[in-house]
Amino acid sequence: MSVRAKKQLGQHFLVDENILRVIGRLAELGEQDVVLEVGPGLGVLTEYLADRVRRVHAVELDRSLEPGLAARLAGRANVDLRFGDALQLDLAGVAPDATKLVANLPYNIATPLVVESLARLPGVELWCVMVQREVADRFFAEPSTKAYGAVSVLVQLVTERIGVHPVSRTAFRPRPNVESALVAFRRTELPQDYRWIKTVVEAGFAHRRKRLANSLELAGLAERARGEAALATVGREANVRAEELAPDDFRRFAEALR
Repeated sequence: MSVRAKKQLGQHFLVDENILRVIGRLAELGEQDVVLEVGPGLGVLTEYLADRVRRVHAVELDRSLEPGLAARLAGRANVDLRFGDALQLDLAGVAPDATKLVANLPYNIATPLVVESLARLPGVELWCVMVQREVADRFFAEPSTKAYGAVSVLVQLVTERIGVHPVSRTAFRPRPNVESALVAFRRTELPQDYRWIKTVVEAGFAHRRKRLANSLELAGLAERARGEAALATVGREANVRAEELAPDDFRRFAEALR
């Protein structure tokens, strides 16, 4: 059966099986791993994972892919296939035992899915995801660079990068109009007040190029004077912008702002 990718779902099916070995290496796959895969598409990666790990929980939004996936994965009792929106599903309920998230993520959900998984899936210790190259760069961008933003702070507060691998456009069907990359990162910790820190970070970057204290006020999170006082507590000047704060600076600032 011929399946056409749906642009509105950000689908670009992985068809180059040579990339699978790179994924296996970066994801450090082992026979006791339980993997959550979001967006299995044609099942190329799902099949590879199922042959190497204890269990695969695959979540797919597109019901039209069900016949092809069912045929490809027939006989693999260690694959649980679930249809639904990964951003709306309770992923901890879908994959309560997942230790790794390994996926060719649909481009339109990659960033929010990764950010939400940091807290929603506390059992996940390693991520290996295929994303747009600019998204991979953004995850571990340095402060005061163009790519640095809220997602950079949140990912770096919780994880450390362990590998990046550029991927050719020819590895997908249809070929995307942007460059892609595999990026792998390992959990280091989950700050106790992560949800509050996330709220502060997102408010801080809501108005880029404005002073951090002003951005918080415009976002309705805290009056400017309160934000400036919290900055002083962590040794930063009142005119600092969100883009200038390193992830750990943001953690300490959020704590002072409470």
